[in-house]
Amino acid sequence: MLRGCGTALVTPFRESGEVDEPALRSLVDWQIGQGVDFLVPAGSTGEAATLVADEHERVVAITVDQVAGRVPVVGGAGSNNTVEAIDLSLRIASTGVTHLLHVSPPYNRPQQRGLIEHFSAVADAAPCPVVLYNVPGRTGSNITAATTLALSEHPNIVGIKEAGGNCDQVAEIAHHRPAGFVVLSGDDSLTMPFMALGADGVISVVANATPRAMAELVRAMERGDLPRARALHYRLADWMRVAFVESNPVPVKAALSMLGRTHPHVRLPLAPLAESNRKAVAAAVRAAGGRLPAGRATRACGDQP
Repeated sequence: MLRGCGTALVTPFRESGEVDEPALRSLVDWQIGQGVDFLVPAGSTGEAATLVADEHERVVAITVDQVAGRVPVVGGAGSNNTVEAIDLSLRIASTGVTHLLHVSPPYNRPQQRGLIEHFSAVADAAPCPVVLYNVPGRTGSNITAATTLALSEHPNIVGIKEAGGNCDQVAEIAHHRPAGFVVLSGDDSLTMPFMALGADGVISVVANATPRAMAELVRAMERGDLPRARALHYRLADWMRVAFVESNPVPVKAALSMLGRTHPHVRLPLAPLAESNRKAVAAAVRAAGGRLPAGRATRACGDQP
């Protein structure tokens, strides 16, 4: 059963724009060493929207290879074209991922019955378990609790990443889901309340830069240690907010560069972090426990880590 703290991995790029394989492999090892429970490459945080199909498959394959069976790998495979989503699922499944993550089709804004048909077609064709991803802020439509519960009956749909920010919706899903269906927060700042309602963990953005603290927060909630979880939440609170001061993953990539983990480069149409936000990102990461080398936060956005 997929549960705990998963990291929605960034995709490191070189200044030339190519995928930085050594940096990705190093990031995978660091994440696992810091205690995260699973990894999610080539999702929204991984800039999947600007990866061509071969790159998309390669990023997931590198992650799977470097993980070497130590933790589950949930490969992003969503599309607003059902035929393309099935084709990408088959390609991503061939890398050896344990699960596939399928976002609600963006831009099309399908009806709920269209969502049921889309996800059912994908799950029918997919050779490994499918996790739904609800993120209305990016897709323009919400997967309702009723639709999620209907899809939860499909034998190859095993969970949902809920980034709709709706506690009532999460509570309804968590309360009525069948045994074995996983609910994961897609909002870092709502991890604690969602888990209090019965969710099983988080797919986290901020864990890219602060994996140990985020994993510890989730484990504290799993064992019912609310004081410890609350302390960790407040320690991470500024970072959870500042990580979205600009479009994700711009701030978190800047933070990883400050930490010396990856380059800060993002692909157009995203632009590098504004200089006016660098001090806030650095301060928030430090407050969350990140160890920034001296002078790192003052470097220009394009500098190498």
